[in-house]
Amino acid sequence: MSQFQFVSHSTEETMRIAERLGQEAEAGDLFALDGDLGAGKTHFSKGLAKGLGVEAMVNSPTFTILKVYNGRLPFYHIDAYRLDENEEEELGLEEYMEGSGVTVVEWASNLRTQLPGRRVNITFKRVDEQERELIVCTDHVRFERIFKEFMDQ
Repeated sequence: MSQFQFVSHSTEETMRIAERLGQEAEAGDLFALDGDLGAGKTHFSKGLAKGLGVEAMVNSPTFTILKVYNGRLPFYHIDAYRLDENEEEELGLEEYMEGSGVTVVEWASNLRTQLPGRRVNITFKRVDEQERELIVCTDHVRFERIFKEFMDQ
């Protein structure tokens, strides 16, 4: 598994990175996001949705846990921040994570469900008001290429 570490200098840059990943995403891809409140997870999710051609307004499903959007592929947006064990089982999140769309899970480390092996793990760390350090672990060759492009800029 490859690891990349780089700094996004703005919300817009974080969203551009995610949009590019969304353009390359395929059915079954999963993005597991972690980081403190306000670290950039939801902005990343919005950019990913844009790259998938989602036209609806994307916001964090903190209280609904799961939102489904239509794009060139279904986009499953999961927020595990407030998720309890019973809800996780009732929602059947595994079906979404291994389904025909692209899944992003904010607060992925809160899940008790075993995440599929085919995924991109991203940890967001706040550097200052604008900058975020992104630590990425993936074994997806097509995503490795994109992260290398951003690191070379």
